[in-house]
Amino acid sequence: MIIPLVILAVVFFLTAVRQVGNVRLGIWQIMSLGAAAVLLTGQISIASAIKAVNIDVILFLFGMFTIGQALEMSGYLSHLSYRFFKTAGSVDLVVLYILFGMGFASAFLMNDTLAIIGTPVVLLLAKDHHIDPKLLLMSLAFAVTTGSVISPIGNPQNLLIAIESCIPNPFIAFMEHLLLPTAINLLIAYLFLRIAYRKNFTSTVLSHSKQVISDQKLAGLSRTSLALVLLLVCVKILLAITGLTELFDLKLTYIALIASIPILIFSERRKEVLKNTDWHTLIFFVAMFILMESVWDSGFFQNIISSSEIDISTVPMILTISVTLSQLISNVPLVALYIPILLHANASTGDFVALAAGSTISGNLSILGAASNVIIIQNAERRGNISLGFIEFARIGIPLTIVQIFVYWIFIG
Repeated sequence: MIIPLVILAVVFFLTAVRQVGNVRLGIWQIMSLGAAAVLLTGQISIASAIKAVNIDVILFLFGMFTIGQALEMSGYLSHLSYRFFKTAGSVDLVVLYILFGMGFASAFLMNDTLAIIGTPVVLLLAKDHHIDPKLLLMSLAFAVTTGSVISPIGNPQNLLIAIESCIPNPFIAFMEHLLLPTAINLLIAYLFLRIAYRKNFTSTVLSHSKQVISDQKLAGLSRTSLALVLLLVCVKILLAITGLTELFDLKLTYIALIASIPILIFSERRKEVLKNTDWHTLIFFVAMFILMESVWDSGFFQNIISSSEIDISTVPMILTISVTLSQLISNVPLVALYIPILLHANASTGDFVALAAGSTISGNLSILGAASNVIIIQNAERRGNISLGFIEFARIGIPLTIVQIFVYWIFIG
């Protein structure tokens, strides 16, 4: 039981220090070492490890990485960035545009999608306007995590809650309980960032230059792929609202793969797109699934919860436990464990949306708290050799998460 926990602790430690002697380790390498350790020590069988890998998540990320890479290579992503940010004449407005624009977009396009597309955008903004890239990367991370709270398709754990909890009209229920506190929490994130990076918030007026599309054909295919993503997401929302998902479940995986077809089939630069796809992040997720399954199989955290005499079905405890344990066993397994407990306790809709809020907002606490954080940091290191450290993230993320959870407790509890 104890070996997977020790390995997990070592992974957390290495993620914090990122340095072993003269060797600088990437997050994907650290997680891969953790997965190899549980396999080599016999904590999980090869068959169980293969079964643990969520192929839907891997395929979804692959499809979206492909689209994101094509958008960037064609210059169309820079063009879209100019159109969105051209009226942001100050650093304050740039940060607010990221928080609220990309935050609310993540509620319907999924947080990982916005993390993939948004990272090169904010890096370009940082370079063009001499803004600390860490400020904009943190803004993006907090935006896509916080914003995704308000929708049942904003992230995988929300989708699981919407399906398994039998909440009537989940889109309406999530919006009703979570829209206002989430808007407040995005504003609170801005205040925290303004204090932490106050030297960047100067009175300089920003002038955005129009970006030229470098490859019109690839841009056209990228535009088609992006339109397919938006169209299929709208179809998915309509299916959920009308209750037709039982007849046909349009998975996010299908959306990403269908939308990537124009690029993979019709682009003459498909090999270049695939070569530059972020394979390291895909390896990270495969390794993470294996390590977390080993930790899950140890039963350690399940035993703690089941033996606890505390009423863990109240909103304050749901928020506290989901934020804390999501750091250790990941938010989707935590939610899968918690849903039956709440169903047995005849929990209300408010209790389930509290679970959604807590398990999602936990991503603001640490780098490993959300998959979108890893995507952002891995992309930043690969594209701009910019490293955002575990401690640097946590020094803002921990107090921010505490305040944000308190806001959700006031509105839901």
